[in-house]
Amino acid sequence: MSFQQIQNDCYYYHSSVNIGYVKSGSYGMLIDAGLDKSSIKKVLKELESHELPLTHLFITHAHSDHYGGAKYIQDQYSVHTIAPVLEEAILRYPSIEPLYLFGGNDPIDELQNKFLQGPPVRIDEVITETTFQFGDKTCDTFLLPGHSYHQLALRVDGILFAADSYFSEETLKKHKIPFLTDAHLALRSLERLATIDCEIAVPGHGEQEEDPSSTISANISCHKEIMEWIHEYVVNHELISHEQLVSEVCNHYKVKASQLSQWLLYRTAVSGYLVGLLKEGKLEQSIEDNRWVFKSR
Repeated sequence: MSFQQIQNDCYYYHSSVNIGYVKSGSYGMLIDAGLDKSSIKKVLKELESHELPLTHLFITHAHSDHYGGAKYIQDQYSVHTIAPVLEEAILRYPSIEPLYLFGGNDPIDELQNKFLQGPPVRIDEVITETTFQFGDKTCDTFLLPGHSYHQLALRVDGILFAADSYFSEETLKKHKIPFLTDAHLALRSLERLATIDCEIAVPGHGEQEEDPSSTISANISCHKEIMEWIHEYVVNHELISHEQLVSEVCNHYKVKASQLSQWLLYRTAVSGYLVGLLKEGKLEQSIEDNRWVFKSR
């Protein structure tokens, strides 16, 4: 874990979840807020030791590892908090995340934890893809959905804080089945990401890179390989249920989900790959014997 100056007035706190920072005169903006109070306190301590101001907070998307420390920031500082449209609803009402992961049922106690539900966040400004001024700096946001519904990457002074639009290769190997909600959108976002001009890219998880193209390609390959495996598996079975597919994919990639919250994340990811295959016209879906089933086209 380290607080690194990228260039000029741009920094990032490199940890399991990266947190960006940009300074413009007497203004200072954090990009994301980490998982919890403990993680963000380390970042705030770095800002204080370097005498860097904090006036703004930009949250890229509403996953708790990126916003869990936001409430603590707001309690300690007078910050103007900016978030993407739709994501801001989850930030204001964090119980929405375990609610949608649990299929709309009231989440049981096991799902009410900091990994799925951070403290509520006050949102002062809701934006979508746009250009806005931060002090004397021009900030560009880019809509990159797929991992989350309305995730925004932020570019300032040539630095692209890319959030979870792509992962480091180390992160891909660690998780094996990356979390997403729609593989089709995730792939389109990665293709677009490769065209965004920047001097340095900072992913939500992993090291900064001057040229992220090979890492972006690795993400594309990872998603396509999983989709191809699922498609081939369905081709070799006349009819297979959603529940069975979740189990088979997790077993094939040797992921371990000993807790319900972990399993729900993998279920959502596998469903996201199925959504991608449906959108690409490679699968058909129907309800048979009260099961959601898939077959090849």
